Amino acid sequence: MSLAVVVHAAGGPEKLTLEVLKVPAPGAGEIQVRHTAIGLNFIDVYHRSGLYPLKHPLVIGTEAAGVVTAAGEGVTEFAEGDRVVYQSPIGAYAELRNMPEEHAVRLPDGIGDRAAAALYLKGMTAYFLLHLTYAVKPGDTVLVQAAAGGMGLILCQWAKALGARVIGTAGGPDKVALALEHGADHAIDYKATDFRAAVQELTGGQGVEVVYDGVGQATFEASLDCLKRRGMMVSYGNATGKVSIPDLGVLAAKGSLYVTRPNGGGYVRTREDRLRNSAALFDAILSGKVKPVIGQTFALKDVAEAHRALEARKTHGSSLLIP
Repeated sequence: MSLAVVVHAAGGPEKLTLEVLKVPAPGAGEIQVRHTAIGLNFIDVYHRSGLYPLKHPLVIGTEAAGVVTAAGEGVTEFAEGDRVVYQSPIGAYAELRNMPEEHAVRLPDGIGDRAAAALYLKGMTAYFLLHLTYAVKPGDTVLVQAAAGGMGLILCQWAKALGARVIGTAGGPDKVALALEHGADHAIDYKATDFRAAVQELTGGQGVEVVYDGVGQATFEASLDCLKRRGMMVSYGNATGKVSIPDLGVLAAKGSLYVTRPNGGGYVRTREDRLRNSAALFDAILSGKVKPVIGQTFALKDVAEAHRALEARKTHGSSLLIP
């Protein structure tokens, strides 16, 4: 039996219901994982709210770390007692679950379960954003929106390790200080300052090579104004609402800009992709280039409270649910 968070219909945090579910033995090619830490991510909000429509009922959650408790027929990579982490498939908001072995990755010694759950999905995303979507080079200047969030802190640290000059935005003095402590060379309080003007001042009116923006609607147009000529806007999330460009001519008018909307499905297509990207992330963690910042933890039973805090932008760093 397993305590799980089930959504029967799209809606607000009140749609997150706690239920006890029976978990059968793992099937062929599956492993059974008892979770020790579950990652809380904005994509979970999209799945709950219906922004990303899914068939109901379902257990939401896309990221967790834990221990293999059983292996089904044909499983070759894992055995009982192995520590693993994963970022899909959906169903992580539970104490115990079955899942295809191909989605899990063995955790190396030196990376704890909570650190793994705090860093894995966001770190895998940061890997492709910084290395594949736009390959950050020494000397580049990058702008990271929401730099004090779980994703933002990873982007700041890793971009700095790649040799970039990092400008971050954050809401309030405490979050500004946090961004500065974790890789940002400059941090702009967007609540007190027009970040467009501040970025132009910091870059001598040239703008930045690339903007990483997971905020979405509230910052998209202003982010475009921060780019240099032929710069790249990487819109990887929509925490404040979907982004649309009714007139592509705006990209020409603002300097022949590039815009992309990447996601993990476009960059992690095979088992080899997953293992390669994971190895790069684990190396960055073990070398100290990327360090976990766990701002808050919530008991699994307090999942609605956790979602409210995340949506209200009252969190900093990564958030975890603890079964």
